[in-house]
Amino acid sequence: MSAESLRAQIREVPDFPKPGILFYDITTLLSDAASFKEAVELMTAPFRDDHVDVVVGMESRGFIFSTPMALHLEAGFVPVRKLGKLPAETISVEYDLEYGTNTLEIHRDGIKPGQRVLVVDDLLATGGTVRGTIDLVEQLEGEVVGLAFLIELGFLKGRERLDGYRINSVIRY
Repeated sequence: MSAESLRAQIREVPDFPKPGILFYDITTLLSDAASFKEAVELMTAPFRDDHVDVVVGMESRGFIFSTPMALHLEAGFVPVRKLGKLPAETISVEYDLEYGTNTLEIHRDGIKPGQRVLVVDDLLATGGTVRGTIDLVEQLEGEVVGLAFLIELGFLKGRERLDGYRINSVIRY
């Protein structure tokens, strides 16, 4: 199965969540076992030889891909969540959205200094969420070895905010 065949599994929903937005719905891909498996494998393959210690997944769709990727890489999994969702001591970062800001958190003991970290999300759009996640990992002195996404919306130029990091996107729009 190729990236193009995976792309064909993604439902395009016009005017969601608001008029003028074309939403790429991955639930149709996820509901097909072969497509879901191939998506995880294509996202993981470029990082197999990178000796990843921890895979960081961003709430919430990032969890869908980051946990099976961590298993394939024989690495741990650490969640990055929205403010107030983690139970133990955290560090946080505020990041810019299209209209306003949001806050992400990670457990203070989630990443140890020097650990090799792969950051995973379903979608790279403007790059704000992943940039905030990188900042959290680096505050904990983790080494970001790569960024993996199922989908990249190239026209939003999120890649430009991530200069200097290795990026793998399976499907590009």
